[in-house]
Amino acid sequence: MSNTPHLGPVPQRITVDAELVRRLVAHQFPRWAHLPVAPVADGGWDNWTFHLGPGMSVRLPSAAEYALAVDKEHRWLPELAPRLPLPIPVPLAKGEPGEGYPYPWSVYSWLGGEPASADRIADPVRFAIDLAEFLSALQRIDPTGGPLPGQHNWYRGGTLRTYHRDVQRALAALDGHVDVGLAREIWTDALDASWDGTQTWFHGDVAQGNLLLDDGKLAAVIDFGTCGVGDPACDMAIAWTLLTTEGRQAFRERLAVDEGTWARGRGWALWKTLAACARTVGQSDEPAAVALRVLGVIFDEYVADGRRRQYQP
Repeated sequence: MSNTPHLGPVPQRITVDAELVRRLVAHQFPRWAHLPVAPVADGGWDNWTFHLGPGMSVRLPSAAEYALAVDKEHRWLPELAPRLPLPIPVPLAKGEPGEGYPYPWSVYSWLGGEPASADRIADPVRFAIDLAEFLSALQRIDPTGGPLPGQHNWYRGGTLRTYHRDVQRALAALDGHVDVGLAREIWTDALDASWDGTQTWFHGDVAQGNLLLDDGKLAAVIDFGTCGVGDPACDMAIAWTLLTTEGRQAFRERLAVDEGTWARGRGWALWKTLAACARTVGQSDEPAAVALRVLGVIFDEYVADGRRRQYQP
């Protein structure tokens, strides 16, 4: 359910409806033609997602850029799944362009659950530990031959400097609305935090919509479209965007995150949050309030962590 923030040009998305999905399935997978098709509520941005019967889903990239992840998911998710402590989506079939739809697409097994949110998590510390253990297992998988950062995943797992221009544009838009001085320092601190170059697997979009709960507990992790092999710091961003203060501490301790990786992870969270703030600047709706709240968490944690170097109130 990725909703990749963009401050630059937004990919040209196409619209997909249930009738098109029915035709694609009937033509390419006639054994499933009798199954009902229905859109998934809040099915994401990168892909259009539909229920296919009671136990499957159909995911169709909404733009050419997002279609780059299809082959990667079919190649690697079956290898990752048995090595992880929680269920992840496993592709069942790969569809081809057709019926006027221009991209490859996928049929997946359906994973039940509800998207994580602060009010749905039963035990915030247990949730944080379970997530850390999942990411730790992911990082221990042999990265040999895995997909390196690139256009297929918006350069997740690469250097934060890829997004420096986006951050500067966001800060210019937010000047006078948020503490851009402190934001610049946090961003600089993240850019200066070195990585030793040890490549590991990462998810790339550990966000609340991609973490499924069952009875308030972490039950599955979905949407590996931005996964790859590189710097795992991008997966730390969830510590600021969803976890509580106690959960964040438990998450960091269980993953044994070093200072540099933590600082880079904070930078990933800041980039995503500044993008959201810039999109909603001057608005008073829930997305604007959420973005500002997360920005406040990043600010407070940075100061409490003793990282403040240049900024003076």
